[in-house]
Amino acid sequence: MSRQDFPQHLMETLKCWSSLYVFVFMFLAAVSKGSACEALSSPECFRRTANENVYLCEWSMNTTESDVTFDVYIGKEKFRNIKQTGSPFPEERLIKNRPVPIWVEARARNFNCTSPKRSVVLRDTVKYAAPRNISMSWLKNNLSLRWSAEEKHPALAEIQFRQHDHPAESWEKRTTNTTSDNFTYYAIVVNLLKDSAYKVQIRQRSTQARNPLWSDWSDVTVPAELEKKPEVTMTTTLLNGTRKVTLTWKPMPHAAAVSGVNYSLTDTQSSHGCHCQKNRYPIITNIHTTYVSLSAVNITVIAKNAAGYSPPAIVQVPVKLSADLKICDETLLNKTFNRKTCLELYELQDGDSMPKYVITSTGRKKKKGTGQIRRNLKDYVRYLYFEHRCNGVKPQTVKMCIFYEKEGVPRRAPQDLISFSETHNSVTLSWKAIPFVDQQGFLTHYVLCSVKISSQNMWKECFNISTLLVTYHLENLSPGAKYNISLVGVTQVGEGPEATVTINTLLERPVNVWWSLGLVFLFFFITTMCTCNSKRIKSKILPPVPTPFIPDFIPYQPESQCDLQQELLERKEEVHELTLHQLSPEGKSVPEDAEETDVFTGEWDDGVDEDMENKRGDSRMSGGSSDQSLDPSSTDEALRSSIEGEITDLEQVDNEIAMLIYRNGLVFDVKMDSP
Repeated sequence: MSRQDFPQHLMETLKCWSSLYVFVFMFLAAVSKGSACEALSSPECFRRTANENVYLCEWSMNTTESDVTFDVYIGKEKFRNIKQTGSPFPEERLIKNRPVPIWVEARARNFNCTSPKRSVVLRDTVKYAAPRNISMSWLKNNLSLRWSAEEKHPALAEIQFRQHDHPAESWEKRTTNTTSDNFTYYAIVVNLLKDSAYKVQIRQRSTQARNPLWSDWSDVTVPAELEKKPEVTMTTTLLNGTRKVTLTWKPMPHAAAVSGVNYSLTDTQSSHGCHCQKNRYPIITNIHTTYVSLSAVNITVIAKNAAGYSPPAIVQVPVKLSADLKICDETLLNKTFNRKTCLELYELQDGDSMPKYVITSTGRKKKKGTGQIRRNLKDYVRYLYFEHRCNGVKPQTVKMCIFYEKEGVPRRAPQDLISFSETHNSVTLSWKAIPFVDQQGFLTHYVLCSVKISSQNMWKECFNISTLLVTYHLENLSPGAKYNISLVGVTQVGEGPEATVTINTLLERPVNVWWSLGLVFLFFFITTMCTCNSKRIKSKILPPVPTPFIPDFIPYQPESQCDLQQELLERKEEVHELTLHQLSPEGKSVPEDAEETDVFTGEWDDGVDEDMENKRGDSRMSGGSSDQSLDPSSTDEALRSSIEGEITDLEQVDNEIAMLIYRNGLVFDVKMDSP
């Protein structure tokens, strides 16, 4: 079918759709080209330093296309098919001394665009590289930054920072001129906090170029300062001539460890050449195990971060002396050692477990090493000699002894010799040992001598004492005597100066005699007390029964009735305080618990005579009339009966008094006058 066969209206419709398609395609291409060209930046062309002969051009473009190519125009020169957003160009094809326009074109499958043009003088334009090899340190609260210098002259630096733990904070900027030497730029940022971590960005530019450009930013993390030394603890295990040392330490603070912390270990034994392990890599853990010999070793632990080093933590591993330390053989240094043997000698000072002067030599030096040791040794100086060998990575001590290049006598006496606790036959002595530096030889023993001072003779007695002793109890001395005591140190060469002290023993006390007298006195005292107490107890349990006192009655015959009557009238009795008890009727026993009778007390005075007269009168009245009483015979009879009655009454009273009993164990003696 020919073209004429199509209907006219169908042909017009087809032309309209074709035109619309072309318009849409051209619109989409224009939109794509515009967006791509907006993302394409104008190029920067420069040299890295003023002495460079190569120029660099850089630009940027944000696109997802992978097959974009660039054409760079520098003046009249065109550089095609560049695949990156930057490229070097040789100076031979460039105009450097006058302004030239520069631009870049980007080509892709769907678009083609051109960047804005820029006019530059290439020789005047310098752009440094971003700061490289940045290091830092804290100077109090000022941050010191260092990086590789681009040129010999100083640069201008722009530094911005913010705290590491506050990423939302805005950057704080500081611009400063660096100082420089031939290889390094230096800049200081003041008034920061050294115990805080920071994020820091640095860029730089030339101060000599006419058209300097800022370099790209360099990012760096600045940790806090390591102000404190590591807190190290040590455990030591003895293993057949070597020691296993396990070190642990606490982690560093978080601000100081934001960029990482590692640790380095060194020991004095390795630094002196006696090492069995060649390399020690930085340690990133908080625990480490190492091996050392039996000699004294200082282990140093240092923490390190990007801002610097911590103060060193020094762990002292003291010398482990043998229990049977002996004197070295004189020919010990003359023998040949193998390559794995290390000799170590250091001066042994008093109370100094860490040596100050160490002499070392290894088997690799052979005779030259031992000869050098001989030249460095001093006379009369005590050295500790160690011979170490490497057992794998473990240094093992195979020999230990005391060495003197040359011995002498001690140059000082034992120090502070004193006496105390003196008795009549003994004294205690105390002193301080001779310092090692003054012994000048191997001290074998002490000699202690005592000399009794008297007018007749001087007797000296000496003893050998071990060098391990610093006190001694001296016995068998004479009471009340005066002694000179001397103490001297002895080496294999001879005796040194002596220390002296004068003592006086006490007088002997007759201790045994006084003890004997005291015991005898104590025996008699106890015997007397026991006797008294036994009698008192016996008197309470078995009280004695009193014996009645009945005096003999001797009738008294007066010469006449008148004398008798007169004597009776004048007679008086003295009665003392008595305890009287009523006698029981005849034939009845008195019970033991009979109640005590009343006590009658009183004195007989003139009223007694009146009572007696009344009794006589009553008797006369009962006997008869008054007429009858006038009869002489009756009078004699009455008087006789009266006397007999009174005698009977006196006997009754005597019997009653004789029957005294005791109250509460007390007996009253009754003394009666004989008529």
